[in-house]
Amino acid sequence: MTTDPATTEPAEPEGPGGGEAAAAGAPGADTSDTPETPDTPDGGADADDGEATEGPAAAGDGAAAVDDGTPEPGDGSAEPGNGSAAAGDGATVAGDGTPEPGDGSAAVDDGATVAGDGTPEPGDGTAEPGDGSAAAGDGSAAADDGATVAGDGAAVAGDGTPDGTPGDASDLSEAQAELVAQRVERERIERRKAEKAAPIDSGSRLSGTAADLLAAVRAVESGRKPVSTAFAEPEPAPRRAAPEPVRRPQPAAPPPAAAAPARETVDAVRAVLAQGGAPESLATPVAAALGDGAAGELRADPWQLLRVAGVRPEQADGFARALLGAECGPDDERRGRALTVRLLEQAALAGHTALEVPALAAALGRYAVPDPDAAVRSTVAEGEALVFQDALDPTAPAAAPAEATRSPEDDTEAAADTEEERPVRVLIGSERYALAEESLADGLARVINSLPKEDPADWSAAAASAPGAAADLIRAVAGHGLVLHTGGEASRAEPAALLAAAHTLGLRAWAAAHGPDGRQRFARLLAAAAGDGTGGAPREAQDALPPVTTVAGLLSGAQGPGRDADGALDLDLLVVLDAPQLDVETAAVLAESLPDGARLVLSGDPGVLWSAGPGRVFADLLAARVCPQVASRTPDPGPLGELVSGIGIGELNQVGAPGKEIVIVPVRDAGEAVHRTVQLVVDSVPRAIGVPAEHTQVITPGHGGAAGTRALNTALKERLNPGPGRFGGFDPGDRIAWSPAPGRTVPGRVVGADADGLRLECAGAPVVVPRERVERSVRHGWALTAHQAVGQRWPAVVVVLPGDAAQALTRPWIYTAFGRAERHLSVVHGVEQALPRAVAEVPAAPRTTRLVTLLKTQVPTVG
Repeated sequence: MTTDPATTEPAEPEGPGGGEAAAAGAPGADTSDTPETPDTPDGGADADDGEATEGPAAAGDGAAAVDDGTPEPGDGSAEPGNGSAAAGDGATVAGDGTPEPGDGSAAVDDGATVAGDGTPEPGDGTAEPGDGSAAAGDGSAAADDGATVAGDGAAVAGDGTPDGTPGDASDLSEAQAELVAQRVERERIERRKAEKAAPIDSGSRLSGTAADLLAAVRAVESGRKPVSTAFAEPEPAPRRAAPEPVRRPQPAAPPPAAAAPARETVDAVRAVLAQGGAPESLATPVAAALGDGAAGELRADPWQLLRVAGVRPEQADGFARALLGAECGPDDERRGRALTVRLLEQAALAGHTALEVPALAAALGRYAVPDPDAAVRSTVAEGEALVFQDALDPTAPAAAPAEATRSPEDDTEAAADTEEERPVRVLIGSERYALAEESLADGLARVINSLPKEDPADWSAAAASAPGAAADLIRAVAGHGLVLHTGGEASRAEPAALLAAAHTLGLRAWAAAHGPDGRQRFARLLAAAAGDGTGGAPREAQDALPPVTTVAGLLSGAQGPGRDADGALDLDLLVVLDAPQLDVETAAVLAESLPDGARLVLSGDPGVLWSAGPGRVFADLLAARVCPQVASRTPDPGPLGELVSGIGIGELNQVGAPGKEIVIVPVRDAGEAVHRTVQLVVDSVPRAIGVPAEHTQVITPGHGGAAGTRALNTALKERLNPGPGRFGGFDPGDRIAWSPAPGRTVPGRVVGADADGLRLECAGAPVVVPRERVERSVRHGWALTAHQAVGQRWPAVVVVLPGDAAQALTRPWIYTAFGRAERHLSVVHGVEQALPRAVAEVPAAPRTTRLVTLLKTQVPTVG
């Protein structure tokens, strides 16, 4: 199979049915070259410019006048300031006179609130006596002293004096006052009789319900309508569910951090750094890393500077020479210890949970440490690293476990003596990852061994109604606490069928995906599994199916079933998708969180890239063979599925793509790779394939270089969303990749920014990233690395392979990158023979872990 490109011109997918493969060794058809379209800026709306001013409509006197019973000024209503409810000061009068909830109560000068029927609302206060009356819509209102206010403006105050009548209470005798009161009452009765005799139209002085009721009374009294029809109420409108309250997005919680070092400590460290010629900017991180006696510790051991990220060994050596002078040398014991700790930290970043002694000694030798073994022994003796002896004989019985020795007194010489008696390998590791790996092994052993002997659930019926590998998975889960499930994207339907079946059996079953995209995709599969009858779920059970969570949301408690009284997850079955993305620390917390008797299913594609954190949990479990393994027989469909399946077994097949599902675009250099990539995303793929630019993802091997994510994002932003980057380099509408924690990437879009930080929308949810965390946790996201893209899929993907990326290509990287496409894959091909060679010959870089050995000492091998 040749990989020489047939042409170097095409850059655009054509319509279905045309074209041949442009480069051998990579399947698909080339696209024809087309002129680029001019830049079309579509920048997002500025967050500072788009705010709508909220507030009530201003009436003439500051009141919000409505047609539902609120008296207008001049028809008997009191003006604001004399006891009336002034809507302009925050009150909004509803149709029944009740202030609407949530928009403020009716604040008036004297505390009175007048309802549409003239009755003061309870709790709002009443009109103060002597300052005028609160005029209701029907001419009556209650004052503090019980005075009745007439609709024509006459009122009897609390002292018995008619409003507007000169004089005082002392000018009238009790008899005279009584006569006045009787006269006023007779006049009121006469007016009421006259009003009763005259026709009253709804809405003359009353409106809404009060006016309608009064008109109905008149109709009945006059004989025009019977009581049943006059008081018949219309059918109530169907009730709508109350809308979800709008919640203000909160800033993303930063990871827990140690308290800031004291100013005195930082100043003392700064003085030591200045003496040794090191940058004073390192004072705060050094003080944070070494704690309260940082200055003295740094002066006594200058190589402690290596504890700060970014400091290179040669820089630490120069600092030590400046402080120690002639006492400093390559054989210094302190230098050997600091370099050993540094190498273990770098190994963890590369995925190792421990290092074999020969490999660690070789690395120390490259830093001119004259006696690497002595340096390792010194590090172990000081308690800065742990030494382990793991059995190498796979046929050894479980009764002869591998030893994990943590005592500082044990060293590699003792390990060598043990090695003569029994085949072992000696490992050196940091306490953090060593304990996490042992905790994971203990937790998984408990899950395997704690399954109850008698299970009331009838799994056999569920398995009988499930198709193919889904039935195998259900049967395996019925009899085991831990089950591994492997397969590609199409195989996710099988754990979905399992979850639906478990739910019909009354189990508390949940699923957890690696990220929001995987969560949404699996939720759709779960709904389909319930809807097509798989598992026999009735309709009410389908509606009650539990949601899918993310692993991070499940462990944090933000999503999922919550925890029981003992702190364990409140569930019976947990299906973890994208299981290869579990690092050893996350997997340990997950296993420890499961209650006794719960079942755990780890499902994923073993061909994708491993976790960003240390460990290779899923691969180690497959190798340990301590639980059933169910391999899916459901292949991914179409040309893309055929291509990716071949890569998984080490073959880069030439696949027919009649619908332009796969297109190869050969390029000569990195500059042309960037140009062709932008052309594909902006013009060719949307026009020929029908996938818009916002649904097309670019994937490239690294962040740096002439065709890395930085260069590609800069070029794509210029074409798709140009702007000055006024929010820390970002503009509204920018696609971003947000990392809430190391190793986790969530795609999203910039919405705006304010004093709280950068506002994003990620998976439909609002996110606020504090300003101080934007630089280190948010990147532009038109182009990602394969590690950032794992666990997610897009309708169209453009994979960029510039010539300088040839050394970075491996089979898992190519498998992961090509497998992110759902409908269309374009490959910007500049690595020539390196692509088929990487698929055939370059597996994943090995990781040194201890999980297989630890599991075999606790759980017997299955099969």
